[in-house]
Amino acid sequence: MEIFNDEYYMRRALQEAELAYHEGEVPIGAVVVSQFRIIARAHNLTETLTDVTAHAEMQAITAAANLLGGKYLNECVLYVTVEPCVMCAGALGWAQIGKVVYGASDEKRGFRNYAPGALHPKTEVVSSVLENECSELMKTFFQNKR
Repeated sequence: MEIFNDEYYMRRALQEAELAYHEGEVPIGAVVVSQFRIIARAHNLTETLTDVTAHAEMQAITAAANLLGGKYLNECVLYVTVEPCVMCAGALGWAQIGKVVYGASDEKRGFRNYAPGALHPKTEVVSSVLENECSELMKTFFQNKR
């Protein structure tokens, strides 16, 4: 029997990131969980959609809100392979997400450096879950781009 913990769900987000990688997208994946069930899966689609806002988190927020029939995700957890950017953190704040779990930190674009107050005050944040796997996928992607 599988244990449904942060690592389990982060592995699902990593599967999404791998899909992005193979599609030539920056390999970031996300899943939204409600009551231990994945209700949304997404990965970066900025190249595919030629839309700078088509980040994994934005896609996942929209899919989860559509499924739940409301804009607030306060009972949900977002698992994402890389620390959300300021734009995504702002959207997660407006959605009042209950918890954000991310893998690798993003020193250049992560919200914690630039907008640490962007999330809703009640949102719990957990970092560094499967950090090595998440970072390695990003490093490999950008090394292959050069």
